[in-house]
Amino acid sequence: MDEQSPAAPAAATQPVRVIFATLMLVLLLASLDQTIVSMALPTIVGEFGGLAHLSWIVTAYMLATTIVTPLYGKLGDLFGRKIALQGAIVIFLIGSALCGLSRSMGELIAFRALQGLGGGGLIITTMAVAGDLIPPRDRGRYQGFFGGVHGFSTVLGPLIGGFFVEHLSWRWIFYINLPLGAFALAVIAWTFKAPIARRRAVMDIPGALLLAAALTALTLFTSLGGHLYAWGSGLILGLVGVFLTAIAGFVAVERRVVEPILPLSLFSNRTFVISCVVAAIVGVAMFGPVTYMPVYLQVVQGLSPSAAGLQLIPLMGGLLLTSTISGQIISHIGRYRVFPIAGTAIATLGLALLSTLDPASGSWAAPTYMLLLGMGLGMVMQVLVLAAQNAVNHRDLGVATAGVTLFRAAGGSVGVSLFGAIFAAGLAERLAHLSLSGPHLAGASNAAAIQALPAAERLVYISAFNGALHPVFIAAAVIAAGGFVLTLFLQELPLRASARPNT
Repeated sequence: MDEQSPAAPAAATQPVRVIFATLMLVLLLASLDQTIVSMALPTIVGEFGGLAHLSWIVTAYMLATTIVTPLYGKLGDLFGRKIALQGAIVIFLIGSALCGLSRSMGELIAFRALQGLGGGGLIITTMAVAGDLIPPRDRGRYQGFFGGVHGFSTVLGPLIGGFFVEHLSWRWIFYINLPLGAFALAVIAWTFKAPIARRRAVMDIPGALLLAAALTALTLFTSLGGHLYAWGSGLILGLVGVFLTAIAGFVAVERRVVEPILPLSLFSNRTFVISCVVAAIVGVAMFGPVTYMPVYLQVVQGLSPSAAGLQLIPLMGGLLLTSTISGQIISHIGRYRVFPIAGTAIATLGLALLSTLDPASGSWAAPTYMLLLGMGLGMVMQVLVLAAQNAVNHRDLGVATAGVTLFRAAGGSVGVSLFGAIFAAGLAERLAHLSLSGPHLAGASNAAAIQALPAAERLVYISAFNGALHPVFIAAAVIAAGGFVLTLFLQELPLRASARPNT
C-alpha cells in the first residue's frame, strides 16, 4: 500500500450506501445553489435595489466555485478527503446563513462568494470521496447518480426558488441549506472513517494564486464581454492579458514546486486531456442551451415561468435515466468508451433539433428534443470523471477529478457568455430593422411586456426572438459535434478492480 496516498478503506468495511446517499445530498446542495437563486433575483432587486449589479449575485458564486475547484482537489490529496469535505460544508453553511441575513446588495454578493468557496469544495470532494471508497470497476453505477443529481438540480433549482419566493421569502433559498447541511455534516462525521493522509503538507500557494487570477480573468471576460463591455474595450483586452500572463506564470510555477496544485504531468495523459476537453464541451452544450430555452418557452411559446420550468423536466429525466443506466452497464461489463461516443452523438442531434423550433412547433417538440439532449449528456458527464480517475495514480485522484470538473465549469461559463453574445447580436440586428410603434425592447427578453403588445407587433417581436435563438442552438450543435469527434480518440483502459492502483 502506498503510504503517501490518502488511505481508501475497502467498501466492505464502511456503510458505503449511507455515505454515498449523504454525498448525493451534499452535491445536490452545491448544485442547486448555482440555479435556485435565479427565480428570486427580481424580488431581491426590488428589496435592495442595485439592478446594475444583479448578475453578480450569480457570478460571485460561480466564480468562487470555479476558483477553488483545483484547490480542494489538492487539499483532499494532502490532508484527506474527510477533512476537506467537512471544511467545505462548514464554509458553505456559514455563507448560506450570512446570505439569508444580508441587508444590502453588496453584502449578499460578498456572502455569495463566501458560499461559493464552500460550494466548490462540495462538488469536487464528493466525487473524489467516491473514488476513494469504490473501485473503478464498480464506480460507474454510483457515479451515474452523480450525473443525475447535476441534471436534477438544473431543473429543480428554479422550481424550488419560485416556490420559496412566492410562499415564504427569498431568504429561505439560503436558510434551507442549514438543516440539510448540518445533517450531512453529522452523518459524514459519524460514518466516514477515512484515515488522514500522511503525505507531507506542502501547499502550492503561488500556483493557487496564479490559477485563481487566471480563472477570475476568464470568468469576468466571459461574463462581461459582449454584454456590459464591448469585446474590443480596454477592460476586456486587459482581462485577456491578465489571463494569458497568469497562465504562463502558472505553468512556470507548476514545473518547479514539490506539490503542484494541478500537476502538468497529467496533461501528458491522453485520457485525462481528452476527458477535460470533452467535459468543457459538455459544459458548453448543457449550460448554454438550458439558459436560453426559457426565452423560447416564455417569449416565443408564451408560457408562464412555472410552465416553462416544467417543460425543462424531460432534460433532467433523460439525463438521470441514461446516467444511471450507463453506470450500471459500465459496472457490469467493465467498459466505458462507447458511452461518451454515443452520448455526444445524441446530444448533437438534440441540439440540432432544438435549432428547428419556431412559433408553430407543437407543444411536444421542445420537451422531446430536450429529452434527447439530456439522454446524450447523461452518457457523458460522469463517465469522463470515471475515465480520468481510472487513468491516473491514486495520489493524483483528487486533482484529476478537479481537472475534469474545472474544465466543465469553465465550459459552462464560456457557453453562457458565447451564446449570450450570439443571441444579443442576432436580436439587435433583427429589431434594428423593425419600425414599430410599441415599446423598444431591443436586447431584452421581457416576456410579459412582449405578450402585452398588440397582436401584430407581438408576432414581429416573437419572430425576431425566435430567429435570434436559432444560431445559439446551431452553434451548440457544432461544438457538441466537435466533442463527438474527440471521444473517438478516447482510450478504453481496463477498469481497476480495487479502489487503489498497484503503482
